[in-house]
Amino acid sequence: LYIKSKLNETPRSKIKTPKKKIDFSKWGPTEKKPLTKIQKITGEKLQAAWNEIPQVTQFNTADITDLNDFRKNLKEKNKEKGIKVTFLPFLIKAVAVLLEKYPHFNSSLDHNEKTLIIKNYYNIGVAVDTEQGLVVPVIKDVNKKSLIKLSEELETISNRARNKKLSTSEIKGGTFTISSLGGIGGSYFTPIVNHPEVAILGVSKSKWEHVYNENWKEFRPRFVLPFSVSYDHRVIDGADGARFAKDLSLVLENANNFKEQ
Repeated sequence: LYIKSKLNETPRSKIKTPKKKIDFSKWGPTEKKPLTKIQKITGEKLQAAWNEIPQVTQFNTADITDLNDFRKNLKEKNKEKGIKVTFLPFLIKAVAVLLEKYPHFNSSLDHNEKTLIIKNYYNIGVAVDTEQGLVVPVIKDVNKKSLIKLSEELETISNRARNKKLSTSEIKGGTFTISSLGGIGGSYFTPIVNHPEVAILGVSKSKWEHVYNENWKEFRPRFVLPFSVSYDHRVIDGADGARFAKDLSLVLENANNFKEQ
């Protein structure tokens, strides 16, 4: 009876404790600014994910010196077309390659959380910072698109997000999410898994570092990208989390992986 009663209890993590009202004006001037609708929805979703998902984060770096040179050349070739070639399309393509190799990173648990649903399509959500809050539009079938096509779609859908013109279909159906803070700064961060997905990539600002390599027998300036991979530990174990992060580095460090894209 004791065990049965415990099984029927509501988990502490799901019990919402009433918050005590605090009058902050006692210590100085204040003002009230209501959260936007997007901030409220995002906050609720992230809180639920944080409470329900046993999350682990793996940190790593990638030497993207050669990839940066390739990106600059590609950007120059498409300059007259007005296409902006950032690192994000390369990250999307690299992730798509790894999701095929590690299919459980491209999955979701069913509603009973007892069956894993492997998705044989690759739709990448990209976090976009807007005045209303964080929005995650989804780029569909990324494995079938070129770097230039992805660059065009990213610019279009990011502008639609900032102008509040996204349709419902453009924010649903994601299988994996990328959150890039490279344009802002910072070394590492811990992104929260975008439920019902099971993994997310967090990208920080690349920087030049002096790196020693056994083959060179000397230090050389290299352009290094720091990144983080957070994942649902119920689906992905630590060893595979480490392998995924290591392989992502290897894919990004070889610019030849992208020359036919």
